[in-house]
Amino acid sequence: MTDPILTVRDLTKTFTLHAIGGRQVRSLDTVSFTLAAGEHLAIAGASGAGKSSLLRCLYRNYLPDAGRVRLRTESGELELTALPDRQMARLRGREFGYVSQFLAAPPRQGPLRLVAAAAQRRGLGLDAARVAAASSLRLLGLPERLWDVDCSLLSGGERQRVNLAAGTVSPPRLLLLDEPVSALDPANRALALTVIERLTGQGVSVLAVYHDLAIIRRMADRVLVLDGGRLIADGPPDTVLAAGHRALAEATEETYG
Repeated sequence: MTDPILTVRDLTKTFTLHAIGGRQVRSLDTVSFTLAAGEHLAIAGASGAGKSSLLRCLYRNYLPDAGRVRLRTESGELELTALPDRQMARLRGREFGYVSQFLAAPPRQGPLRLVAAAAQRRGLGLDAARVAAASSLRLLGLPERLWDVDCSLLSGGERQRVNLAAGTVSPPRLLLLDEPVSALDPANRALALTVIERLTGQGVSVLAVYHDLAIIRRMADRVLVLDGGRLIADGPPDTVLAAGHRALAEATEETYG
């Protein structure tokens, strides 16, 4: 058995709410797990359980209070929580990617240019990056007439597909997805799930937040269940779902349309 691509040990994150008297809220409480190469790991839990906080701590948008995050790269293992900001910035996009719920695009930038830039950060030349970007946008069903339209003028579902195209173009070895199909209609959701599903066949490791039980069953090799920042279950979807955890039931009461 090969070493995991990602190892998380005792990850802890607390927020101080200064607007309400400095109250402290623990978003993650000693969370530990591993992710193998080519494995698809789903994260489930009710609103506020710590799902998005976990992804942001792994990507280092948030700096955790305690714990360790180790990423195995071709050049060796890196301790992400201790990595200097400049080195961490170089790793992002090249070694691992993060697709949030909402697209953050530079002003006056269209989908093709944005996705091609992501491909260039992963080592492709300009021409190859544009070809790869066009292919990714087609796979996600974004009409070519929109490829040069300012991303801010696109609908929510269109922006989410552009965001996913940027995350999956010339994919990195590890991809973090935060509710990647939440704004999509059924037809485009099906296209997006097919694109995500193919990633594991390419050896990409995926760590993704989902709320839909059917999606978790279809996509995930394992599922983590968070409740109040604590990891309360980790195992194959059928085993975890059969256990009937309250937090998982609450998380999936409202499934996608």
